[in-house]
Amino acid sequence: MTTSRKSHQHSPHPSDVPSGRSPALAPLHVLVGTWFVEMTHVALSAPVHGLKTYTWLEGGHFLIERTRFDHPDVPDSVAVIGADASGEGLSEHYFDSRGVLRVFEMTLENGLWKVWRDESGFSQRFTGTFSADGQTLEVVGELSQDGMQWEHDFTHRYSKGKGAS
Repeated sequence: MTTSRKSHQHSPHPSDVPSGRSPALAPLHVLVGTWFVEMTHVALSAPVHGLKTYTWLEGGHFLIERTRFDHPDVPDSVAVIGADASGEGLSEHYFDSRGVLRVFEMTLENGLWKVWRDESGFSQRFTGTFSADGQTLEVVGELSQDGMQWEHDFTHRYSKGKGAS
C-alpha cells in the first residue's frame, strides 16, 4: 500500500500566509546574536547580569528573543518579534516564567529602538539607543499606571558578544 502526500505547491494559501518576507523585518538584523546585559531595576537593590540571544526562526519571518538573568526575582523570558498584521510595522509577543503574556508594538530605525504597550492600569515603554558600531545598546524603561504619568522602571546596558562591563 502506498501513501501519497498532498502537494501544497498548487494549493491556495490561507489569507494569513505572507507572499514574502516583510520589509519591516530588515532593521532587526542589528539584534541578531548574543548580548550580555547589565540591568538596574527600581525593585532591586543592585544591578543584575543576564544574557539575551536573538535568532531568526527558520524562514526568516520571526526573530526569537531568549532572556535569562542571574537573579531569582527576574523572570526568564521568550519573545517572538515579527511584522504586525499590516506587514508594515513590528510587534513583539512576550512570554515569561511567571506565566505573563504581553503584546508590544515596536519600531527600530536609525539606531533608535522603541517598544511600547498601552494597557489600562499598566502601560510600558522603552527606548534603546545603539552605539555607532552597533556593539552596545543603552535602554531606558518606563511604566505608567494611568497612561499619563510615566515613572522610571529599569535600565539595560547591552554589550554584544562580550561580558558586561
